[in-house]
Amino acid sequence: MNRHHAFTNGYAAYPRGHGSTFSISPHRFQPRPQPALRRRKQLIQRLFLIGGVSLLLLVLIFPSWRAALLPVVSLGLLSSGEDTQIQTVRYYDLSAVQGTGNGWEKGERVLMCTPLRDASSHLPMFFSHLRNMTYPHHLIDLAFLVSDSKDDTLGMLNRMLEELQTDSDPKMPYGEISVIQKDFGQKVTQDVESRHGFAAQAGRRKLMAQARNWLLSATLRPTHSWVYWRDADVETAPFTIIEDLMRHDKDVIVPNVWRPLPDWLGGEQPYDLNSWQESETALALAETLDEDAVIVEGYAEYATWRPHLAYLRDPYGDPDMEMELDGVGGVSILAKAKVFRSGVHFPAFSFEKHAETEAFGKMAKRMGFSVVGLPHYTIWHLYEPSVDDLRHMEEMEEERKAREKEESEQAERSARVNNLFRDIKPESEADNAIIRDNMQTEKDELTASENPKKPEAGKAEEATAQKPPKVPGQEDQKASDSWKSKDLKDAEEVPAIKPAKEQAGVAHDE
Repeated sequence: MNRHHAFTNGYAAYPRGHGSTFSISPHRFQPRPQPALRRRKQLIQRLFLIGGVSLLLLVLIFPSWRAALLPVVSLGLLSSGEDTQIQTVRYYDLSAVQGTGNGWEKGERVLMCTPLRDASSHLPMFFSHLRNMTYPHHLIDLAFLVSDSKDDTLGMLNRMLEELQTDSDPKMPYGEISVIQKDFGQKVTQDVESRHGFAAQAGRRKLMAQARNWLLSATLRPTHSWVYWRDADVETAPFTIIEDLMRHDKDVIVPNVWRPLPDWLGGEQPYDLNSWQESETALALAETLDEDAVIVEGYAEYATWRPHLAYLRDPYGDPDMEMELDGVGGVSILAKAKVFRSGVHFPAFSFEKHAETEAFGKMAKRMGFSVVGLPHYTIWHLYEPSVDDLRHMEEMEEERKAREKEESEQAERSARVNNLFRDIKPESEADNAIIRDNMQTEKDELTASENPKKPEAGKAEEATAQKPPKVPGQEDQKASDSWKSKDLKDAEEVPAIKPAKEQAGVAHDE
């Protein structure tokens, strides 16, 4: 007998349906669930999702990680080339941009800065200088600051820059060009009296210092070795001025600046008096002023008795001769970029009783940099007539017109006199010839009446009379006639001629 009970169909171990038959419906026959495996799979998916999002955020937030992550993520299909490194990480060795005396040979870059205000009339002249500069143009970066302008300075600047950069000459275009527009609330107008008036100097120079600092801080790059400041109203300067100044290898260097004048004002005059050496008188004066006071040169209010670079000029002197300076003018300054990187700037406040470029020179000197000027190397600033000059020029123009009018009237009077008293020499000669003929005729008749019985002798005498007679005193008479004719020519007057009969009587008496 079997020990285990079993049904005949052999399925006693499986559940049955409600009936006696075996049910295999899907909702009844399923494998046992595995919750641990499902949770593990979900955890892995979440980790991958979080890792991908984190990697994306790292790449977006830290671009420098791209060079390290791209090769790993792309399995080497994308490599971090040199272009990727240049766009993200730049390495500069500032020891290589200290500035040397032959920078044009070593490829040293120069930042040329020019502040502009209502300068549309000066831009054509300024761009003619740019085209003629001999320093390699591709090594010069131009920087312009247009501020407080009421004319078309900005529009004209953009047009002329486009012409310059699209020139057919491959050596003409410059490097990087920056045009910055920023107003500083400068209220002083650009006429000579307002711009150079004593009352406006302190405030005007402080605002100019702000403009220079804004322009420099926005455009100075780690690749620049030199900074050249140049005003737009320089009329004449050597094309090699950057090389000429750079050759001295000084930290800060300036040329002498004069301006041409009309002949009635002397022909020429020193212009930039802001380049000078310090004096004991000026130091004593500074001690008596307020802390916000600004000493300015060339005004009777501040008698500093300083040696000025401008007054030491010799037209025949050595252009490479150097002079140590304390203050510098801003018309043309060449400075090494390391001077500005060291913290020297254009003080927009009273620094040792000076501001802007003069204070810049004193600050550079205080920090141990060399500051020199070239008294015999001269550039020429544009002549801008003052109100007094314009008034005097109007008076001279009126005097010129009056003088021309007087000369014209005098010429007309002379012409009328000449027509009225024309040359009478031909007429006087004709009259003298007639008088001589009459005298000769009367003399012949008188001779004939005195000798009626000798007709043949009379004829002989008449024939002899037709020849040049050799009568004593006749040569004297001819000389007297010639002398009288000469006097008539010099005096240009009609000679007083005696009547023919009277002269005949005189001849008869002789």
